[in-house]
Amino acid sequence: MSGPIEDVALVALSGVTKSFGAVRALAGVDLAVRRGECVGLVGHNGAGKSTLMQILAGTRTPTDGRFALAGKDIPIADVSVSRALDAGIRCVFQELSLCPNLTATENVRVRHATLSGFGWRRKASRLLTEALDSIFPGHGIAPAATVGDLSLGRRQMVEIAINFIVTDAAEPKLVILDEPTSSLDQSVASQLLAFARRFVERGGSVILISHILGDIFSTANRIVVMRDGAVVADRPVAAFDRAGLVAAMGHVAEDRDGRREAPAKSLREGEPMVVAMPPRQEDESRVAVHRGEIVGLAGLAGHGQTALLRLVHHAVHHRSRYATVKGRMAFVAGDRQSDGVFPLWSIGENVTVRSLPSLSRFGLVSSRREAAMEREWKETLKIRTPDMDDNILTLSGGNQQKALFARALGSDAEIISMDDPMRGVDVGTKREVYERIRQEAGRGRSFLWYTTEFDELLHCDHVYVFREGRIVAELGRGEFDEEKVLQASFEEAAA
Repeated sequence: MSGPIEDVALVALSGVTKSFGAVRALAGVDLAVRRGECVGLVGHNGAGKSTLMQILAGTRTPTDGRFALAGKDIPIADVSVSRALDAGIRCVFQELSLCPNLTATENVRVRHATLSGFGWRRKASRLLTEALDSIFPGHGIAPAATVGDLSLGRRQMVEIAINFIVTDAAEPKLVILDEPTSSLDQSVASQLLAFARRFVERGGSVILISHILGDIFSTANRIVVMRDGAVVADRPVAAFDRAGLVAAMGHVAEDRDGRREAPAKSLREGEPMVVAMPPRQEDESRVAVHRGEIVGLAGLAGHGQTALLRLVHHAVHHRSRYATVKGRMAFVAGDRQSDGVFPLWSIGENVTVRSLPSLSRFGLVSSRREAAMEREWKETLKIRTPDMDDNILTLSGGNQQKALFARALGSDAEIISMDDPMRGVDVGTKREVYERIRQEAGRGRSFLWYTTEFDELLHCDHVYVFREGRIVAELGRGEFDEEKVLQASFEEAAA
């Protein structure tokens, strides 16, 4: 345990532990956050980051240790959401906490209970609009919109804005951003990070959790690295470089730029496995995916990429005027809670469900073969769990995503579509998955990959840029760079 907690800290933890049965999620963590600083918190999936933030937000009680707010020790038993909120601590969780059946304005009322009485709806709407305008200029989100009807990125924007709202009764002093840009396109993510820097300059505090290391380096004053439930490094951002930070997290840094090596011959030969046209397309542009090809869908979030993936999946089992698919298909969701995991099932069941026919004999699933598949993919993707029979929701967000990759990659699918699937996945795991995707493509598997991260496009053979539901640019490998993608995303396609 470290020395005494300093009075100047807005919030401070010392020797904090947290156990879930035999699993120790936190092993004596010390962390202090002062006014006017942004702390970048990094670590691999399962390192304990989200558990630590849940304790700060009061949604979990530590097993042991010391907890202090503004220099005042708080008994562990008294750690609660209400006490954290009273201290100005707000948290944007990685798994969003909005009520999907309510409007954005009504969600403001849920989060800020003091907005009551006659005219609360008008006031809540105004506060939300002001926050959205300040953080995300040009957002286009109506306060009266039902949250469940919004795209994942826009839901994330609403949740972020709600946590920065200042009311007569309370204002945010420390805002925890847990993977806040994971569903945002590059331009919207830049707006958020710029606002976070302004918030800190005005005396606010931010804890930024992100696997996008560029976000950490551009925004944080100090970086805290966690590994296996403990803090292993805590230094000013200037004391780190990218390679050193990755090494501190426990992964071997690599120098290659991530581009996929060019094959001996063009993959754009023969009949494509997938052909799809956005319904709003006015010219003859089509998305085509050939065997062994990795095709990227780029552009600002919410401009038709996910809709195209849904259209393609519909065409697997139904006639469609917009798409044809020749081959078995699997899907890796980015919005894992809505479209990915089966929350009542075990980790292993979530992995094997797509492959049950191949694990069966005479109509009965072989438990031996099912267990073997679970073990294989637990080791292949390093799913951090003591037991694959545990419920899927016991995993961190990133490890849940690994289970979805295992489900798709372990299946007999010839085509795999991916809807911005790297949300909340750490940098080391990303590299492992990228390498696996390249290997599978080399064996003839095809991938259709929507991503909001430009670096991921470097792994693709062909990229289609979307704007307002249409394909506005088609770029082959060697033709696309960040400037071209951004330019096509914001400008009308050339006539």
